[in-house]
Amino acid sequence: MNKTVTIPRKREALGARSEKRVKEILTVARDVFSGNGYEKTTTLEIARQLGISEATIFSYFGSKRDLCMQVIKAWYDEISTKLEVEVAQITGTQAQLHYVVRKHLITLMQEGTGMCTLVLSEGRTVDAEFAGLIAELKRRYTAPLMKVLSNAQRNGEVRTDMPLPLLRDMVYGSMEHVLWDYMVNKNKPDIETTAQQLTAMLWSSFTPTNHALNKLVQFRNEIDNALRRVGE
Repeated sequence: MNKTVTIPRKREALGARSEKRVKEILTVARDVFSGNGYEKTTTLEIARQLGISEATIFSYFGSKRDLCMQVIKAWYDEISTKLEVEVAQITGTQAQLHYVVRKHLITLMQEGTGMCTLVLSEGRTVDAEFAGLIAELKRRYTAPLMKVLSNAQRNGEVRTDMPLPLLRDMVYGSMEHVLWDYMVNKNKPDIETTAQQLTAMLWSSFTPTNHALNKLVQFRNEIDNALRRVGE
């Protein structure tokens, strides 16, 4: 039986002042969690940086774990919303794949390295609720790529003998190895080069073996039809 994942709900019916306070807490908490990691972060340190009492934090968040979950959820909401909008503006399946790969590497290795470490480490936690939340957030984050690959399978650009979840895992799994090497061994690759290399490798694996030939045949037919129209 599938266990229902409990996602922290939005705090409703808060006044403007309370909403402002929640945003302030989440902003500082993100900096502290991403800088120190979950275990070394204390709500007392967050409160001190804000100049408020620790009790004030707990008036909005039930626990340190709840606060961390809200921080991760807010971060994922930001990066997922951007990805949903931006991928739809890219033309061409291979170009969309490259954009997703490049954006993911930039987001986690350049703009949000601390959050990257936090999510990758806490995503493996034994806390089922915490791990479940991250899994749910990742489903939304990877949905734009899943849509791209699904459309590509329908139009014959991507092989249909492999399930979409496996294709998705190949994309993000290959990048996760790059990210772990960066975090553990401090080996930061050139993002642009790595994005191009990963895209080329993945695209060659995703396309049907006869896709290139079919494209050439289609192009030749289009040329023949155009020449016939000119000669008529």
